Amino acid sequence: MPAHLRGAVVAIGNFDGVHRGHQTVLLRALEIAREHNRPAVVLTFEPNPRSVFQPDVPLFRLTPAPMKAKVLDLLGYDAVVEQKFDRDFAAIPREVFETEILAEKLGAGCIVTGYDFHYGKARGGTSQTLKEAGQRLGFNVCIVDAFTDEGGEVISSSRIRKLLAGSSVAEAAGLLGYRFTVEAEVTHGKKLGRTLGFPTANMVLSGDVELAHGIYAVRLRRPDGTVHDGVANFGKRPTVDSDGEPLLETYVFDFEGDLYGEVCSVSLFGFLRPELKFDGLDALVVQMKQDEAEARALLSGMRPLSQLDLDLTF
Repeated sequence: MPAHLRGAVVAIGNFDGVHRGHQTVLLRALEIAREHNRPAVVLTFEPNPRSVFQPDVPLFRLTPAPMKAKVLDLLGYDAVVEQKFDRDFAAIPREVFETEILAEKLGAGCIVTGYDFHYGKARGGTSQTLKEAGQRLGFNVCIVDAFTDEGGEVISSSRIRKLLAGSSVAEAAGLLGYRFTVEAEVTHGKKLGRTLGFPTANMVLSGDVELAHGIYAVRLRRPDGTVHDGVANFGKRPTVDSDGEPLLETYVFDFEGDLYGEVCSVSLFGFLRPELKFDGLDALVVQMKQDEAEARALLSGMRPLSQLDLDLTF
């Protein structure tokens, strides 16, 4: 670790989604860092441990590493440390993780993690063994209890994945604390939308994205920070290209310019309808105009859910 980051308050976890449950851990670590005038660092693991132990089961990553780092930066963290996770790392004794990773390499001054954190060979390390290690090795340990939503249910990444797959983007945003956001490079497409009066910014998302196919009210953020309202289709375009791969196509309202090659983010504010096959392009255009009007109306009344949502999507 760089000298200026040693002695940091370190939040440990996978944090896929950086949802409201994760944020209880992350914000507690930030509070401690500010109270003691220390840097705040996140220790996370790449790839996701589930992908290592179940490589044949696709995993819908809510926040791939670049998006996760962006969200953590907006929360106020000074650095993110990505520990390579493989079977060799998973097999190290818990004492090695405590001594070599936490105490020696990170030089942690305080560790903050969730109540269900496990580490080391056969998941032998627990919150209690972590506290004992801290007493021995010279770092404090803060364990954060489970966070539940207003209905008393524990917020989890798997629960949010199911909501997004079922088109419940507003409910997913309530659990995340911000609008679900994807990020990708804008690529060239067939340019059919342009001929129909609806030019789109096309993005190829990761193949593991299990987002419901359909039409969404969205906001697109460019690398320069400017934000634009729009309406997007995610799916296979059954009217014109039913055999194609899923694509996110965003029609940006009142925009003239070229987005090709830019890495933009698109935040989902509402699900308007499922993807449908129309009897020809004329019927498709009529529906697209209705989708645009509905998206404009929905977006005009939106307010940020939190400071994080404001920074990320407004």
